Amino acid sequence: MPEPRISALIVARNEAENLPGCLDSVAFADERVVVVDSRSDDATLEIARARADVVAVRDFDDFAGQRNAGRAMASGDWILSIDADERVTPGLAGEIRRAIRDADSSGLVGFRLPIRSEILGRPFGYSGTQQDIPLRLFRRGLGAWTGQVHETVAISGPIGRMSGFLTHRTLPSMQAFLGKIDHYTTLEASDLYRAGERFRASDLAARPFWVFLKLYLAKQGFRDGLEGLMFCALSGLSVAVRTWKLREIDLAKGAA
Repeated sequence: MPEPRISALIVARNEAENLPGCLDSVAFADERVVVVDSRSDDATLEIARARADVVAVRDFDDFAGQRNAGRAMASGDWILSIDADERVTPGLAGEIRRAIRDADSSGLVGFRLPIRSEILGRPFGYSGTQQDIPLRLFRRGLGAWTGQVHETVAISGPIGRMSGFLTHRTLPSMQAFLGKIDHYTTLEASDLYRAGERFRASDLAARPFWVFLKLYLAKQGFRDGLEGLMFCALSGLSVAVRTWKLREIDLAKGAA
């Protein structure tokens, strides 16, 4: 029997710096699909067209929409979803090939992939995303993304877990961190409003401090050094910003 084919799917906006390394790390895949946000204003599109097998330019609606658009264009039996600032390690690449080769006998329809993070230039061991194990590899015809901001794959069937990992060079600088806070909190506030959530002063007063304490003390972010302190503090700040933006939406809708 022929080996199952893998389509690596990357969603990118202004990722000219990261995209080449990401594409290199998924060279083992049979097909590389890149969905480029139409608002990208760097060389992301040119790099994608030169190096990927399938490229689409699409107006951003939400992350699930972008990823599902890429899934619809992919031809592989399996979808491997990876962000432009992530890398598949050689060990994980081999494990992926073996896992999908054996999937018919194991009955597994998807796999969770651990992540090891580098934040503000430092590898994190406690308060970053290294405890996340998202579903990133699944049979193309069985899964689809749902959720507008923190999208997840909806799929029915048994899920496995890889022992290898993705490396994630996220938030490389303070400027990038603050920019991501602004971008994501706007999306999150809109998502909350559509879900029926409304501004509460208690959320603004308490939740940011709770998030900081959870990350810095409960998850031992203090062991990630000064970078850990900043990550935990800014994570709490992002909750405050998101809550304030929800308040602005409340006020604007109320005045309409």
